[in-house]
Amino acid sequence: MTKILLDERMMEAAVYGGAVLGGGGGGWIEEGLQIGRLALEVGQPVLVSDDEMADDDLLVTVSLVGAPAAKDKFLKPIHYVRALELLSEKVKTPLKGIHTNENGAGTSVNGWFQAAVTGLPIVDLPCNGRAHPTGTMGSLNLHELPDYVSHQAAAGGKGERYVEMSISSSIEKAASMIRKVSVEAGGLVAVARNPVTVAYARANGAPGGITQAIKVGEALLGSKGEAAIEAVCAALGGRVVIEGEVREFSLETTGGFDVGRVTVGSTEMTFWNEYMTLEQDGKRLGTFPDLIMTLDARTARPIVTAAIEKGQQVAVIHVPAEKLILSSTMRNEGLLKPIENVIGKEIVSYL
Repeated sequence: MTKILLDERMMEAAVYGGAVLGGGGGGWIEEGLQIGRLALEVGQPVLVSDDEMADDDLLVTVSLVGAPAAKDKFLKPIHYVRALELLSEKVKTPLKGIHTNENGAGTSVNGWFQAAVTGLPIVDLPCNGRAHPTGTMGSLNLHELPDYVSHQAAAGGKGERYVEMSISSSIEKAASMIRKVSVEAGGLVAVARNPVTVAYARANGAPGGITQAIKVGEALLGSKGEAAIEAVCAALGGRVVIEGEVREFSLETTGGFDVGRVTVGSTEMTFWNEYMTLEQDGKRLGTFPDLIMTLDARTARPIVTAAIEKGQQVAVIHVPAEKLILSSTMRNEGLLKPIENVIGKEIVSYL
């Protein structure tokens, strides 16, 4: 049984470890640190393990949806709280805890601000232990329950682009509408969605995922440069595939996603927000949900796909999926198949 009063050291570790587990997505380090510090200023967020909760306690997922590279995105802490308020108005059963949709620089601390404001605990049971591109991938396979009604709420944007939305529908329809709203809001919205019991989240989510992010972050922040990169690999059971200069980089923001390619030496990676494939000399070395990530070769600072630039010196790491804490959605071929149409490469046959 675990109950932790979160402090700044753990927050920074969660952000940096989350950045690694983001696999190229999951938000920005600076924004994660900002919202994490604000949460600690306004209250005392508490992290609890799932065994601290009753099986029938209701959890709500909080997330960010959109394209990290979108130029017109505008998101403030009030949007996080507003999305939770909108969802609470829709759901009559009291919410007992908050959990994030995934790990990432911004997403590992999803819910910390809401927890500090409301007093609800953060449950160490993310919907996925790594970042993923689609909302359905972070929805605990609820789309396969024929009678499940997805309640989702979103808020974000500024001025004429400010948007609030509450929707009740199928998982796929609701996720699609939230994605469209993120585009209308300028690229990014705060979301509260999909109340489920602790028992269901435990069976389909990633118990201990936030604790893992904190441990990875402690390994990264405990050393410098190459030693920090090696410490991260040791913590996750991964390896450095290549260190070198980014020779080619392309990114297009379309439909609320960042899509592109990165080439380092003879190594090519494709991404759909997160890195999807890793190939060297034409040989496939890694395939989502494996963790593929870029770090600054000199400072070990994690670099998300939206921040890659030609000429950067990077280290590319790879961690096999079996070394990660992953949700049931990462074994669902129906959710992984659409990746192929986006990046133009096979995914399912490599699982």
